[in-house]
Amino acid sequence: MMTFSNSSWRLLQPSFFLMGIPGLEESQHWIALLLCVLYVLAVMGNVTIIFIIWTDSSLHQPMYLFLAMLSGIDLVLASSTAPKALAVLLAHAHEIGYTFCLIQMFFIHAFSSMESGVLVAMALDRYVAICHPLHHSTILHPGIIGRIGMAVLVRGLVLLLPFPILLQRLLFCRATIIGHAYCEHMAVVKLACSETTVNRAYGLAVALLVVGLDVVAIGISYALILQTVLKVPGGEARLKAFSTCGSHICVILIFYVPGMFSFLTHRFGHHVPHHVHVLLATLYLLVPPALNPLVYGVKTRQIRQRVLRAFSLKGLI
Repeated sequence: MMTFSNSSWRLLQPSFFLMGIPGLEESQHWIALLLCVLYVLAVMGNVTIIFIIWTDSSLHQPMYLFLAMLSGIDLVLASSTAPKALAVLLAHAHEIGYTFCLIQMFFIHAFSSMESGVLVAMALDRYVAICHPLHHSTILHPGIIGRIGMAVLVRGLVLLLPFPILLQRLLFCRATIIGHAYCEHMAVVKLACSETTVNRAYGLAVALLVVGLDVVAIGISYALILQTVLKVPGGEARLKAFSTCGSHICVILIFYVPGMFSFLTHRFGHHVPHHVHVLLATLYLLVPPALNPLVYGVKTRQIRQRVLRAFSLKGLI
C-alpha cells in the first residue's frame, strides 16, 4: 500500500481497502449467500410492512406508525451495508473511495442510532397503551408521533455528523486496509497515524449516550408496565397484556444484544478472534432488518391477516 506525506494527503485522499471477513476467505461465498438471503428478506419484509401500514387506514395507530418508521430505517441500514459487503465477498471489489467510506460510515451509525430511538418510542407506546389505556389516543396523537419521529431523525443526524468531520482531520500515513466488510468508525480511526483521542472519546460518548440512555428509558418503561400488569386480576388478562409487548421485546433483544457485543469487543475484547468479531458486526447490521418484519408479522394479528389475505387473493395459498 502507498504511504502519503502530509502534503500529498491533503491533495489526494487515498482509497480504503476492505478485506471482507479476514480469516474466513475459504467460506466467504457461503457467508455472502447468507448475507444475500438476509438482505432480500430485509427488503421484501420491510417494504411489505410499510406498504400494508400505508394502504390500510385502520393501521394508522401509534404502534404501527412507529413500526413503519422502524421498517424505513431498517431498509436504509441494510442497503447501506449489504451491497458493498456482497461486492467485496463475491466480486472482490475491495476498494472503496475515501468520501464514499465516510458516507457509508455516517449512514450506518446514524441510522443505528435512529433505530434505537424508535425502539424507545415503541416502548413508550406500550407503556401508555397498558398503563394509561383510556388516554392512549389523546397522549400519542398523530402530531406527537410526528414530533417523536422528527426528534429521532434529528438526534441521529446531529450526534453522528461529527464522525466524518472529525475523521477528515486525521492523517493516514500507513496502509489503509480495513479489516471489515464495510467502513466501521473505530476500524477507520485505528488506521490513523495522527492523534485520535478526540475521535475515540467522542465515539465512546455517543455510544454511551445513545445506547445507555435508550436502554435505561426502555428498562423504566417495562418496569412500569410490569408493575401495572401484576396488579391486573386474573392470569388471562395478565397474559394478554404481556403478549402485546412480546414482539417488541424480541426486536429489542435482536438489536441490542449483538450490538453491545460488537461494541464491547471492538474496545475491550482483545482475546476474541478478529474474524468472529467482524462476522458478528456484519450480521448485526442485517439480522435485525431481516427478522423484525417476521417477528411483527407473526406476532401482530392485523399485519398477519393482511399478508395472508394478499397471498390468498393471488391464489398462492
